[in-house]
Amino acid sequence: MKVGILGSGEVGQTLGRGLIARGHEVKMGSREKNNEKAAGWAKKEGARASSGDFAEAARFGEMVIVATLWTGTENALKMAGAENLAGKVLMDVTNPLNFTPGPMLAVGHTDSAGERVQRWVPKGRVVKAFNSVGFPLMVDPQFPGGPPSMFICGNDAGAKETVGEIVKAFGWEVVDVGGIEEARDLEPLCTLWLAYGMKTKTWGHAFKLLRK
Repeated sequence: MKVGILGSGEVGQTLGRGLIARGHEVKMGSREKNNEKAAGWAKKEGARASSGDFAEAARFGEMVIVATLWTGTENALKMAGAENLAGKVLMDVTNPLNFTPGPMLAVGHTDSAGERVQRWVPKGRVVKAFNSVGFPLMVDPQFPGGPPSMFICGNDAGAKETVGEIVKAFGWEVVDVGGIEEARDLEPLCTLWLAYGMKTKTWGHAFKLLRK
């Protein structure tokens, strides 16, 4: 599968690396076509990796990963172009974090980042995923208790199936919690994950759903 990534930070790089290792082709998009960070990542990752601007990454991808800082997400989607995202699976891994004094959510209760992404790209098939753990654990997490749980949500069953296959390939259990409005519940998991890390000064933790 061809995957476009909007965002050249650690999250996008980690997910892109994991996809390439599993045989997918990845184009990393940035605001500028010749972004040094994205180009350097693509050169390091080899023949199945490339880079370009947001619009090029969106056109390239059969699926598009939204991995931008929250403050730049709306603009990145505008630059990507609604026509390039229409009908495609959009895996939204953003968190609407405010770090002043923070970390806390800038959006919540009656709305969420996931819902806003869906409104900004109404013809996209948005699925929230990979927002409840730090990037070092996103691919191939190893825990004594077995695979951790990755909670996902979205309105399109086919899109969730596509994202779920990636989640499983990366070593996670998939837990589908419903429509995109459930992002209101999933995004606070990021602040809980951060709070535990800041308190314990450790970052090797993830969530797991236990069933009786």
